[in-house]
Amino acid sequence: MDLIIRQGNLPDGRCGLDIGVLEGRIVAIAPHIEATATREIDATGRLVSPPFVDAHFHLDSALTYGQPRVNESGILLEGIALWAELKPTLTQDAIIERALRYCRLAARQGLLAIRSHVDTSDDRLLGVEALIEVRRKVAPFIDLQLVAFPQDGLYRNPAGEQNLLRALDLGVDVVGGIPHFERTMAEGARSVTRLLEIAAERGLRVDLHCDETDDPMSRHVETLAAETIRFGLQGRVAGSHLTSMHSMDNYYVSKLLPLMAEARLAAIANPLINITLQGRHDTYPKRRGMTRVPELLAAGVDVAFGQDCVLDPWYSFGNADMLDVAHMGIHVGQMTSQAAIRQAYASITEAPARILGHRDYGIQAGNPANLIILDAPDVFHAIRLRAPRLQVLRRGQILCEQVATPDDPDLAFAS
Repeated sequence: MDLIIRQGNLPDGRCGLDIGVLEGRIVAIAPHIEATATREIDATGRLVSPPFVDAHFHLDSALTYGQPRVNESGILLEGIALWAELKPTLTQDAIIERALRYCRLAARQGLLAIRSHVDTSDDRLLGVEALIEVRRKVAPFIDLQLVAFPQDGLYRNPAGEQNLLRALDLGVDVVGGIPHFERTMAEGARSVTRLLEIAAERGLRVDLHCDETDDPMSRHVETLAAETIRFGLQGRVAGSHLTSMHSMDNYYVSKLLPLMAEARLAAIANPLINITLQGRHDTYPKRRGMTRVPELLAAGVDVAFGQDCVLDPWYSFGNADMLDVAHMGIHVGQMTSQAAIRQAYASITEAPARILGHRDYGIQAGNPANLIILDAPDVFHAIRLRAPRLQVLRRGQILCEQVATPDDPDLAFAS
């Protein structure tokens, strides 16, 4: 074999297993593999995991902190205003440079698959063209999926639909939208129908920023689920944020959850951002905004956690560490049972991989040997410690090795 990882612990609780790799794929998983290999890694007592997957990010705005100025208030509206100021000054080269820098940081953290929304509201489509180039450049070490995101609205922006279609023609992977940002609820609902129609015609997945508001009457997720069924897109559609569910009437939610499950509609929560930007109009009690993750999971809805933003107009923190995201999600969602902690880990690994449509993800024979070895014995301690990633492997090759903290400039990265 090319590589054997010895005596690792797996996220499902199995311990002391060897993993054999040949020609970039996992070929054996057993308590002891009787074989030799070009290289062996001793993972005794350490967690061996499939790589992290971020189901919701904005790569075009990442690492723009302080441009053109810092968000002094930290609120959503100032972030939107800052992005509007910054967009006319953007260049393709600057977007590419920042995105590549972020992707290298992500890879060092074991984050090897990202779904990034890209703003299509700029008629120049600079961000689209830039991130298509980034997708090509990072393909050896990150699976980058792009969502055409009409951030200024499909109908609110006169060129919204035209620009979205142009982005899809250029090769963007997923249909995006933002129905709650349209001028009226009716236009928001109409945008959901049109976006799913486009996806059905083109055979594409859908991921809409949906009901990212504290308004309990923002109910586009209901339309999204119903239209998913009508267009036959079950299992191919996600609603991101869904923060209005945090404020909805419980009886209404009791009807909504089965509809979402029937549509096999995925939910993507963004704990770090949702609890930062939501509830800003409240005094006390103050809503925290993250959608009803435990209830969605109990209803059989696939739930992923996303990073959403890092060092941009909306969020001044972040470091591409999905363990930080899971850690916050556990706290906000009160997911402190052992089963819920495992679900939180699945929300940054298995669940987003399913949502992105990755069919060969996970630690099983025949799959690509995309793996991370963490300095922790199990999922609980990995999240608790935000455990260092000791090795990150891509198709059986060591992408990076580290024994220091993620911000250490001496980290080795094999590009």
